[in-house]
Amino acid sequence: MNDIISIVNQFDFKGNFKEVKEFGSGHINKTYLVTFETENGEQKYVMQKVNDNVFKNIDELMRNVFSVTSYLRGIIKGYGGDPDRETLHYIKTKDGHRFYTHSDGSFYRAYIFVRDSISFNTADSPEVFKSSGQAFGKFQRLLADFDVDSLTETIPHFHDTLWRYENEFLPAVEKNLSGRLDTCIAEVEDVKSYADCMGRLTSMIETGELPIRVTHNDTKLNNVMFDKDTKECVCVIDLDTVMPGLALYDFGDSIRFGASTASEDEADLSKVEMSLDYFKAYAEGFLSEAGEAFNQAEKDNLAFSALLMTLECGMRFLTDYINGDTYFKTAYPEHNLVRARNQMKLVHDMDEKMSEMEEIIRNI
Repeated sequence: MNDIISIVNQFDFKGNFKEVKEFGSGHINKTYLVTFETENGEQKYVMQKVNDNVFKNIDELMRNVFSVTSYLRGIIKGYGGDPDRETLHYIKTKDGHRFYTHSDGSFYRAYIFVRDSISFNTADSPEVFKSSGQAFGKFQRLLADFDVDSLTETIPHFHDTLWRYENEFLPAVEKNLSGRLDTCIAEVEDVKSYADCMGRLTSMIETGELPIRVTHNDTKLNNVMFDKDTKECVCVIDLDTVMPGLALYDFGDSIRFGASTASEDEADLSKVEMSLDYFKAYAEGFLSEAGEAFNQAEKDNLAFSALLMTLECGMRFLTDYINGDTYFKTAYPEHNLVRARNQMKLVHDMDEKMSEMEEIIRNI
């Protein structure tokens, strides 16, 4: 604990230190909630130890984050909004750096906790999910004029599903580093059966049919903060993967996470399916904010993007399981395999409902 407090003291926090405790439920970074006492009451900050196994260039990552949030704060101030609630406000270290490098080589960064806010791991109503769609649609709309070429790709090939299949999944299966392959043969074959559709979106980038935009790339429901009283969306968080990408990635990953009738850790596959009501609600919210900017190819592939992002996530969970759980946090040895089975069940359900999903988008 003394070491954590010494790290807290590296940042330009205001007030007198009160406490620090572990916080959140993310798979990648280790997160702490830090509380300071000020003249106006308690001020809370979020401090994170960044997973440098996932993010290889912390300097480029934090340059992206500061650039995007500074831009958003300017726009929000311009329309009379509250930039401390409507976008993240990152805090530099006392010596002016975007992050702190510990003596053991680990990296930490911090931002102001969005006050009077809550997050949800699952949507308890279509209305909440629709609100998250509006939040991510607004995020894209506000960044429509941002110079996308100024951003660095923090994780190369992050949503290039075919690349992940050929360069991560298949080599993992071949090497079988964990010795677990015999326990997941059926799941491996299931992923392989979808290989023909994995390059659909990236090939459309190459032909110019799909435009590159500033995208969030990790649009889970719990990356939106809601007002604790009104339950209206306040802001989008977890900006580590903000980089050039497709609007379809943002839409598809939201559906993967939020329109499922069960959490991605649910082992009982009979509980896992894609809710068309939730799909419709999110699509209405997302397109109400960002839809006018989309071309026809983007609109035509929104439903498919949900299947592709779910397939990609299932493949990533399975890859990590075969590799020995080196990427995602796990609570027990079969955790990543359970997640992979869960996501692939969702893929099959989306496959069966694809015509209905496409009809919903056309009607919106």
